[in-house]
Amino acid sequence: MGEKPTANKNAAAGKAPKLVRSIGPAQMALYGLGSMLGAGIYGLMGKVAGEVGNAIWLAFLVALIAALLTALSYASLGSRYPRAAGAAYVTQRAYGFPLLSFVVGLALVCSGLTSIGTQSRVFAANIAGLFGLEALPVEWLALGFLLILTGIVFRGIRESMWVNVLCTLVEAGGLLLVIVVGMSYWGSVDYFEMPPSVGDDLPILLIMQGAVLAFFAFIGFEDMYNVAEETRDPERTVPLGLILAMALAAILYVAVAVTAVSVVPWQDLAEAPGPITEVVNRAAPALPPIVFTAITLFAVANTALVNYVTASRMIYGMARQGLLPSMLGNVHDGRRTPHIAIAALFLILAPLALLGTIAELAAATVLLLLLVFTVVNGALFVLKRRKGEKKGLFEVPIIVPALGAMVCLTLIVVRVSTGDWRAPAIAGALLLGTLVIYALMRVSTGSVAAAAAKTDD
Repeated sequence: MGEKPTANKNAAAGKAPKLVRSIGPAQMALYGLGSMLGAGIYGLMGKVAGEVGNAIWLAFLVALIAALLTALSYASLGSRYPRAAGAAYVTQRAYGFPLLSFVVGLALVCSGLTSIGTQSRVFAANIAGLFGLEALPVEWLALGFLLILTGIVFRGIRESMWVNVLCTLVEAGGLLLVIVVGMSYWGSVDYFEMPPSVGDDLPILLIMQGAVLAFFAFIGFEDMYNVAEETRDPERTVPLGLILAMALAAILYVAVAVTAVSVVPWQDLAEAPGPITEVVNRAAPALPPIVFTAITLFAVANTALVNYVTASRMIYGMARQGLLPSMLGNVHDGRRTPHIAIAALFLILAPLALLGTIAELAAATVLLLLLVFTVVNGALFVLKRRKGEKKGLFEVPIIVPALGAMVCLTLIVVRVSTGDWRAPAIAGALLLGTLVIYALMRVSTGSVAAAAAKTDD
């Protein structure tokens, strides 16, 4: 009821409606935490244990330090320029190159699309197994999930945030449950035991390899920047929420890692199809398996919701910057959400949910995300060196974005050097497709030509 009078007043005055600012620090922290605590962490523990043995907790700490460099850069940029599609905006502001800004923005949108498409099918498969709906095509269950998700995101940012809060609390509760049932096992193993090594420097290399895997458990902080226009006092709320989310995720991850190797030998943990489920089965065998199936549903739904909100705000923000058709930047007069962007996303997501697995595409967008992080760190480095540039309430030393860019470049090299060229090839194809879309837009509408002028709005 409180939104409509304002919206009607704007309409009467001939003003375009804007996004509503309703997100406080606690909601912002839970939004970021929910993005990080995806269902992937339940399988990631086993993979990291296979690399570093009982020192899995140390790999997560190293990964936290590496991820925190880029997260602090995002926090500083969010304090300086709190707006949707902030990564594309600061890229344009720093480099003055619309094509690069377009690539950065579309890479983030692609990342969200592949995540939502994948999570919708995972959710559908879990629902079918939980309620005995195997007779129904999983594609139609996934489509139904997408329709519900679209309705929530269209309804409003307040509603989306409350659903996110509920799902995040359930996700965190699942990890806390693991810690509680396994805490009595703490101290029963050598937490520095690693797989057999040859040479004095190999343990350090093992930790670094494990940290590369663990790094991706902290990806999610970039989603927080894109709801800055719907945040109260964003110059303070964005940095505070981001740092709180990272701290909470780190505490949960390290505690779960210590619990996991305390309860289950790291060799068994690495081979288990569901590492966290195996921990609970051994520490609390009386706990019904359905509990973690339900928690997985909340985790998957939350990941999809956060990515849907983020992707819609990316499209909205890019349209407002002149990087996409201006119609995509419209805001619904009553709901105060970017309804055209939300509908456009659904039209793309529906075929993805029906076509099948897009795991390789998702792996490719991880490379694109690392490329985006490199560019954004570089943008902050450039802007900090530029005289007369706007300062934020949260500033970091210039060494932070420099090191952040170096870490992300190193991770790109590590990912590409694995010998599997499918993900890099798909990433290259996505970049080529982005160039084609950019060229077509420039020829047909010329909208991207206005991007440079938008940086001073």
